[in-house]
Amino acid sequence: MPAQAPILTVTLNPALDLSAHVGRVEAGPKLRLSAPQVDPGGGGVNVARAAGILGGQARALVALGGAVGAQLAARLREAGVEVLPLDAPGETRQSLSVTETATGRQFRFVLPGAEWDAGTTGAALAAIARAATPDTLVVLSGSQPPGVGPDFPARLARALPQGARLVIDTSGPAFDRLLHAPDPGARPAVLRMDQAEAEGAAGRPLPRAADTAAFAAGLVAAGVAEMAVAARGADGSVLAAPGLRLHCIPPEVPVNSKVGAGDSFTGAFTLALARGEGAEAALRLGTAAAAAAVMTPGTELCRRADVERLAPACRMERL
Repeated sequence: MPAQAPILTVTLNPALDLSAHVGRVEAGPKLRLSAPQVDPGGGGVNVARAAGILGGQARALVALGGAVGAQLAARLREAGVEVLPLDAPGETRQSLSVTETATGRQFRFVLPGAEWDAGTTGAALAAIARAATPDTLVVLSGSQPPGVGPDFPARLARALPQGARLVIDTSGPAFDRLLHAPDPGARPAVLRMDQAEAEGAAGRPLPRAADTAAFAAGLVAAGVAEMAVAARGADGSVLAAPGLRLHCIPPEVPVNSKVGAGDSFTGAFTLALARGEGAEAALRLGTAAAAAAVMTPGTELCRRADVERLAPACRMERL
């Protein structure tokens, strides 16, 4: 097994993910769901799990509260992930994904997290900085709880020990702040976004991979991140770095659930970087992991055998 630098994932707004099936979703009558599948969820949680599935190791710093938080931590430990718990206000949230068996449509219900104050935010920054070492890849992934300012990613970048690399896959105001008010002294190593986020930030459709790559390259040139990665759904993902634009296209696969595809990508991509592999190898492994994840039901992430089978079949293009 290749040597690996430490990976620390950060999940400020985790959720206990429940997924179930029902014949048809309609308003009015009680809908009798199937027995639920229960998984620990949240961006960084899933990134850590995906890295473990693929033979790597990652520690997960997770903000947890109440009985649901305790259940989430127990599930994560059962999956073989080392948990670094951080006290969070209120009860850890839950989410529900319901697949309509008559049509295959999936409905996703996500509850909000509890409000954070300045003291909780400061404690989180200090805990992350203590857990990271100069060779650590720190992955900040998922949404931020209410009350956490949009400057949190920049504050985290400044708090990390010199040499640590920050991978960011977030959304909402924090994502907007990164793009529109980049901090030259707090530039992340990697910024990942999905297709909707890229097009929303660009203010226009990005119909071709070359369009997405040009937008991502513009972010790199503007100092937003050292490397920008944008997903394009079934068309794979695009990566831009200084002097490099890549597009990786996966083979066609059956789609059961799109939940966890992005997190599987980030887990595989980060693991490849932690093993000292280059941007092209990381993009290939991430693309294969995302494709493998959509093949699995409910909130299940990628499966290692699928990733290993799909990776050689992913087609890489230089743009």
